[in-house]
Amino acid sequence: MENYHIDNIDAFVGKQIGISDWLEIDQKRVDAFAEATNDHNPLHVDPDWARQNGPFGGPVAHGFLTLSLLSWFAYQAKLQPAGVEFGVNYGFERVRFMAPVRVGDRIRNRVVLTAADGRGEGRYVLKTQNTVEIEGGSRPALVATWLAMYMKA
Repeated sequence: MENYHIDNIDAFVGKQIGISDWLEIDQKRVDAFAEATNDHNPLHVDPDWARQNGPFGGPVAHGFLTLSLLSWFAYQAKLQPAGVEFGVNYGFERVRFMAPVRVGDRIRNRVVLTAADGRGEGRYVLKTQNTVEIEGGSRPALVATWLAMYMKA
């Protein structure tokens, strides 16, 4: 984004600061997340079971998998403002899982900067509204208010 710099970050409050590319959620990614988190719910990792017994007609991604992809979406969409050395996850104010992400769906994140708070000593907390969209879907997969702390270079 042109002129997106920590020194003029206030000019971007209330504006969309980025949108990621689409990312397909495949069974391999869901299975890897299940292994990493020890969450082997058949709704996620057993396609036959999910088709026969689940409410969504097949396997779906873990909600926390979708949430965890916000970091990748932010990096991919270049959401770190110029003029900062690095940023760290500061937490979430609110997370809502709105619709299931079915295996095979493509998702992306649309980000609006809602606040920028200087904390002194070159530290800034940026608050963003993140809406993870499902391609062709009528509802987002999730909506999250995310906080990140950035340190000025």
